[in-house]
Amino acid sequence: MTPLKRLFGDGFRVFFLSAGLFAFLAMAVWEGYLLIQALGGVLDLPTAAPPHLWHAHEMIFGYGSAALGGFLLTAVPNWTGAKSAPHRFIAVAAGLWLAGRLAVWTSGALPPALVAVLDLAFVPVLASNLLTQLIKRPKPQQMIILAILTTFWVANLMVHLEWTGLTSDTAWAGLRAGLLTLGAMIMVLGGRVTPGFTKNAMVQSGREHGLPVNPMPLAAVAIAAALTQPLGYLLGVPETWLAPFALIAGVAGLARVALWRGLWTRDKPILWTLHLSYALNALGFLTLGLANLGLTTDLAALHLLGIGGVGGMTLAIMSRATLGHTGRALIAPKPVALAYALIPLSALARCIGAELPAFHTPAVLTAGALWLAAFGLFTAALWPVFWGPRAARAPAKAAPT
Repeated sequence: MTPLKRLFGDGFRVFFLSAGLFAFLAMAVWEGYLLIQALGGVLDLPTAAPPHLWHAHEMIFGYGSAALGGFLLTAVPNWTGAKSAPHRFIAVAAGLWLAGRLAVWTSGALPPALVAVLDLAFVPVLASNLLTQLIKRPKPQQMIILAILTTFWVANLMVHLEWTGLTSDTAWAGLRAGLLTLGAMIMVLGGRVTPGFTKNAMVQSGREHGLPVNPMPLAAVAIAAALTQPLGYLLGVPETWLAPFALIAGVAGLARVALWRGLWTRDKPILWTLHLSYALNALGFLTLGLANLGLTTDLAALHLLGIGGVGGMTLAIMSRATLGHTGRALIAPKPVALAYALIPLSALARCIGAELPAFHTPAVLTAGALWLAAFGLFTAALWPVFWGPRAARAPAKAAPT
């Protein structure tokens, strides 16, 4: 099998590689734009939307959809026992995702309706493939993924409705709803894999007591409260009404992760990054609730969610799934382990920039540089794994995604 055919043989290969490359390239453009602005220069980007909206949109719906696509195309067949998507479907889906990125990037020279069609095409195609598999063994805890994916698509639609001139004030709500949908997805999926993978590792080490505890009532509260946030923004619910539910989501999320024996993972980067990212995601919801009550800035909350929660958890899952599903040991290579540590530092720097205006520019540039370093390390370290064959023998059994 050629490396190119192999790349499209598994959803995680092409989409996780694309996510890593895009996370680096999109941030490099944004970082360059900010640096030129800070030096007093002017840089015109070929986008119809203002640069800050392009940046927000592509981090959420560009990077986020690639990470989701890779995960779901890999995980759902494991959940259902169905066959994985064929090469041709994965290639077409990847092409649609790329077409959306190119369309948004060159939107200044394209009709807004065409940009919307191209950018909105990927998620429905992905969802239709997942539906054909999930419907064979429908389970509420799995079917909710399709509902969340639909919410994610509607959030992107809200952005494009304003960009095409059909509405006048829906892009802001759509961007927030998109980010919060990813945060809610982490509440669901991160809340499943983090205690599960930790328990598996503890049992394999011979430990029989003091295993992670994951009470379903607490999980239900965290997930339900988190889901109120994107739905609330899409429906135009006042932020002060949403604030209590954001606080509940954050507190419940932090309570969950406190029961998962995170300290046991301190010498296992591939595990502690899951715990830390889930905690930062929950802290993001908590901070957003405080911001909507006027007690802190929403920029800090949104970037805590976006960088620390979404960025950290997706990096953790992408690296783990890539290693496990190619038959490699579930041990993070040193560059990837370093990347795990850089993401929370990036989130911290960006929050400082939001909370302390005097340090805004250097803090934001530092956050971007740390993000670039993290995804540069991830992509470079796993580059041969994405293109290469499965390892002949797995040094450690890969837990299911």
